[in-house]
Amino acid sequence: MTRKTKLSFIAMAAAAALGMAGYAWAQAGDAALTAAIAAGQVGEQSDGYLGVAKPVGADVRAAVESLNIKRRAAYTDQAAKHGVALREWAATVGCQTLRGRVKPGQAYLLPDGVWRVKDSSPIALPANCG
Repeated sequence: MTRKTKLSFIAMAAAAALGMAGYAWAQAGDAALTAAIAAGQVGEQSDGYLGVAKPVGADVRAAVESLNIKRRAAYTDQAAKHGVALREWAATVGCQTLRGRVKPGQAYLLPDGVWRVKDSSPIALPANCG
C-alpha cells in the first residue's frame, strides 16, 4: 500500500469514526467546556486535540486536559486497529474536525501556532490534510 493510499484509508476511517462518535463525545457533556468552545476560548487544534486559545478558569482547563486524555486513548485504540502511528491518526482526525465540525465563532489552531476564529468561509487546511 502506498503512503498516499494509506493516508486516504486513514482519512476515510477517521471520518467514519467521527461520524459514529459524533461531536458530543468531543465535549463530553461538560457545560463549562461547551460554553468555552462557543466563546472561542477553547478550540480544536490540527493535531486532533483541544487547546486553550484564551484565558480560562481551572475548571475549563481541567476539562480540556481530561478530554484530551480520552481522545488520546481513543486515538491509540484506532491507530493500533488500523496499523498507523498515533500521531498520524490524531492528525487525520484533527483534519476531519477542522474540515467539518468547527463552527463560525469557534477558535481553531493550525500548525503555524496562530489561533484563529472561524468565519463563514472554509478553513484553509494545512498541507498534511490533503
